[in-house]
Amino acid sequence: MLKQKFTQHIIGIEILGFGLIILLTWLDELVSLPALLFGGEHPADYSEAAMETTITLCVALPVIMITRKLLNRLHYLEGFMQVCAWCRKVEHEGNWLVMEEYFRRRFNTLTSHGMCPECYTKVSLETKGNPSSTGSSDTAGKSACNS
Repeated sequence: MLKQKFTQHIIGIEILGFGLIILLTWLDELVSLPALLFGGEHPADYSEAAMETTITLCVALPVIMITRKLLNRLHYLEGFMQVCAWCRKVEHEGNWLVMEEYFRRRFNTLTSHGMCPECYTKVSLETKGNPSSTGSSDTAGKSACNS
């Protein structure tokens, strides 16, 4: 929502700027703005003002469209959460936090650990082929978690 308002604000400033250019173009012709400011004669030429307005609009439309596209892309890229590829810490406000701390700070959510079905199957298959991981060989009756 805030990003949407930011984009609208930037686009609004661009539209206002191009609108002021068009207003000055027409003030130049309607009230002879240079003649008022600096004196002298300045005959009105409405075809010149129309041509300048057309050129300004031909520049304004692509600039506004490109700005909107770039801001949308920027907001999309800013939406990514940075996660360290090695330790899986998450970047939050310039600090690198373990994922559990990130969720607690950002969402006020406590976390718990579990195992998804894919990992459970993988670990089960790995431990069946490795008798020392079951705790029955040289650990003297202790489970793998207690050793």
